[in-house]
Amino acid sequence: MEITSDRQGIERALQWASKGMFTTSPNPRVGCVIVKDGQVIGEGHTQPPGQAHAEVQALNDAARRGADVRGATVYVTLEPCSHFGRTPPCADALVRAGVARVVAAVADPNPLVAGQGLEKLRAAGIDVTCGVLEEDARDMNIGFMSRMRSGKPWIRMKAAASLDGKTALHNGHSQWITSSAARDDGHWWRARACTVLTGIGTVLADDPQLNVRAIETPRQPRRIVIDSQLQISPQARILEGGGTWVVAAHGDPEKEARLRERGAEVIVLPNAHGKVDLPALMLELGRRQVNEVHVEAGFRLNGSLIREGCVDELLLYLAPSLLGDAQGLFDLPALASLDGRKTLSYHEVKQIGPDLRILARFI
Repeated sequence: MEITSDRQGIERALQWASKGMFTTSPNPRVGCVIVKDGQVIGEGHTQPPGQAHAEVQALNDAARRGADVRGATVYVTLEPCSHFGRTPPCADALVRAGVARVVAAVADPNPLVAGQGLEKLRAAGIDVTCGVLEEDARDMNIGFMSRMRSGKPWIRMKAAASLDGKTALHNGHSQWITSSAARDDGHWWRARACTVLTGIGTVLADDPQLNVRAIETPRQPRRIVIDSQLQISPQARILEGGGTWVVAAHGDPEKEARLRERGAEVIVLPNAHGKVDLPALMLELGRRQVNEVHVEAGFRLNGSLIREGCVDELLLYLAPSLLGDAQGLFDLPALASLDGRKTLSYHEVKQIGPDLRILARFI
């Protein structure tokens, strides 16, 4: 393949980064392409934790091809690391390889890197460019970027509704408002997240699994249930397979023991009102190296998360139908003035089957 511009090189590297969409967490998804005389001579993406990063994968690929990387240009979607973690520094590997130029899409906000990788390359006489398709690269690792900067994961709330913003009839019937294409698409977004979060109301009403079924994925996201009073049944399907985190406001040794038998962990995080402290939970998830949280909950928990400032982005599927007097998307208080409204910006609007998918970010 021929690469004739930095933009084209980073576009190719982003394609490689996407191959690690479901597997690199808690590490970022990174792709790397090595080009010499306009031709791709090595490519790769970051492997699961503890295995090779994208730069090393691409260097190894070039070696397998019998290509000489000396004097080559390296396109990478994130600044090469400069520290010893589970693997050695990628910046050192590039210096040893004798490459002439490195083009990075975006700097690494990890305090252990934070420009040091680029400086190490420059100190070795390598020409460095940073900032090509920067926003695309940030979106690829939006959760990692959030966690490195704020200590909290990126919180994406998914909901499906009619065109008049209704998610279910008053009797609870909601299957199905949107199309199978939209539901399958929603599973892709589940799969890319580290965790899927819901509330006890949804668990009691629907007994969902909240796993990924509509697409192939090498790993399932961890499931989280907000359950202030520990009402969840040990037989709930969301506990199947183990690893579920149940977040409560009050401990109960007997109930906790039964849940541990199902492989669940109970996390107790009360606020002053006897509910789960949602902002504290987001910090705890960041501490546990969660990059992206995918919320699929009822309108009450949805509203609580928004009111507490715990949502970064809405993933909203709208069906071309009207339900009239029915349950809404979010339980939010009435406003006396428009000055109190929550404002968002549209990030993407796309048609999925007959439905509309909207990505909107809180400002």
